[in-house]
Amino acid sequence: MFKKYSSLFACILFVLAVAVTGCKSKYEKLKASNDNAKKFQEAQRLYKRKEYSKALGLFETLLTRYRGQDGATDLFYDNAMTNYMLKDYTAAAYHFKEFATSYPSDPRAEEARFYTAYCYYLDAPIFSLDQENTTKCIESLQLFINLYPKSERVAEASKLIQNLRDRLELKAYSNAKLYLIIGDNQAAVIAFGNTLRDYPDTKYAEEMEYLTIKAQYEYAHQSREFKQEERYTQTIAFADQFIEKYPKSTYLSAAQGLRKDSGVGITNAKRIIAQAINDDKLYRRLAKKDSVFIPISERPDIHKKMP
Repeated sequence: MFKKYSSLFACILFVLAVAVTGCKSKYEKLKASNDNAKKFQEAQRLYKRKEYSKALGLFETLLTRYRGQDGATDLFYDNAMTNYMLKDYTAAAYHFKEFATSYPSDPRAEEARFYTAYCYYLDAPIFSLDQENTTKCIESLQLFINLYPKSERVAEASKLIQNLRDRLELKAYSNAKLYLIIGDNQAAVIAFGNTLRDYPDTKYAEEMEYLTIKAQYEYAHQSREFKQEERYTQTIAFADQFIEKYPKSTYLSAAQGLRKDSGVGITNAKRIIAQAINDDKLYRRLAKKDSVFIPISERPDIHKKMP
């Protein structure tokens, strides 16, 4: 009895295997054939049934054969859309762009140009990663707006551009803060300045201007005494500008405190330098990073502003 059922089960498996193999062979056979018309027809049928992977397999075998020929527009558009449906946005963007460039008079060229940019948008990384695709997407969306200013998609394209610019702004702001967090205060001051220049209307402006004061203060505080007066003076200038611009800021008290501490820092630096003028041991310690030791007779006048 056991042998009987085992044989029956084996037969069923064999029949199923033959059926599956037959179906697969039929598809593979068509894929390898030269019957381009039938292949294209089957690819479109598979696409409509949402069997995108199989449809793409057939479309790809036809691309080189139809390139440059009349009537190839449907093939190239459907191939681009199939890549889009499979969420291969890099390939889809490439093929949509190719379509729009090759067939600019086709009614679908406008849509293809938009999808090119939208695929870049979908493929763009989160703000903390490299933003090459983000920049490329903004350029592509702007090109779409320039080419089709009356398109009903212009509003959507403009909204996507703003979203991407917000993303770049957030990245610049986060990078500047990161310099401050890791203690590279000079780089933080420069990065905050660059971000404020590139995004003058940024919502992070008040915070970044305060953090510029903080970074400049830390930069001055960690400097050698011979450089502190200049750098504390810059801190005071940043603080004065902030206090005048944001008199009701939540950072106002902190900014005023940094300004006051900078004044104290200048006084202390001048006092230490004055002591060092006639103290070789102290002067050597203050100038230990210099390559040349300056004798007492050639040391700077403490009554002049230090460079």
